[in-house]
Amino acid sequence: MRTRNSTAARASNGALRAVDAGADPVGVEPFDDVSEHGTPDHVHHANGFHGVSGMSGVSGASLESPGNEPHNEPLSPDDPLAPLPFNPYKGNRGVTRAWHAMKNSLAGFRVAIREESAFRQELTLAAILIPCGVLVPVDPVSRVLLLGSVLLVLIVELLNSSLEAAIDRISLERHELSRRAKDLGSAAVMVALGMCLMTWGLIVGPLVVRWVKAWLGA
Repeated sequence: MRTRNSTAARASNGALRAVDAGADPVGVEPFDDVSEHGTPDHVHHANGFHGVSGMSGVSGASLESPGNEPHNEPLSPDDPLAPLPFNPYKGNRGVTRAWHAMKNSLAGFRVAIREESAFRQELTLAAILIPCGVLVPVDPVSRVLLLGSVLLVLIVELLNSSLEAAIDRISLERHELSRRAKDLGSAAVMVALGMCLMTWGLIVGPLVVRWVKAWLGA
């Protein structure tokens, strides 16, 4: 009876070992060494899974090969480096462009004279001061300063009018930012007027005082 039991126990243990040997290594830890017999050690990966020797360095080679470099994504329209959209009104070149620019500039002058009362007032002042700046007996540099200060007022007024037109084109509602932008443009015009007054006062003022003294002394 003992011999029969021992024989059955050995058979049972052999069957269990055979089943365990044929089972999948589910319980193997990730870093356990499960290399098979006859397989070189350099083929196995660090995570414990072995592979074909020709496929052992695929992941590293794919990262280092120049042909697998990532492509740059296209720039969004809000990116400052993105190319500007095509403008059909910018296609003219050479003399044609200059001709169209001159026509647009004259149209701008006509609109400013017709629609902007402040520009009309400053243009009237310029019509008086520019001939005086040409006739006053001063050196060429002073003459340029006199005429340039008057033209600067007109330039700043035109820019201020264009800024106001752009703001009104966006919206006519009362908004703090719109009011601030228009106030800043008006302040720029005031600075230009102050510069013109200072230039004429420093250059022409002494001449006027000398003429008045000579007239009173006579």
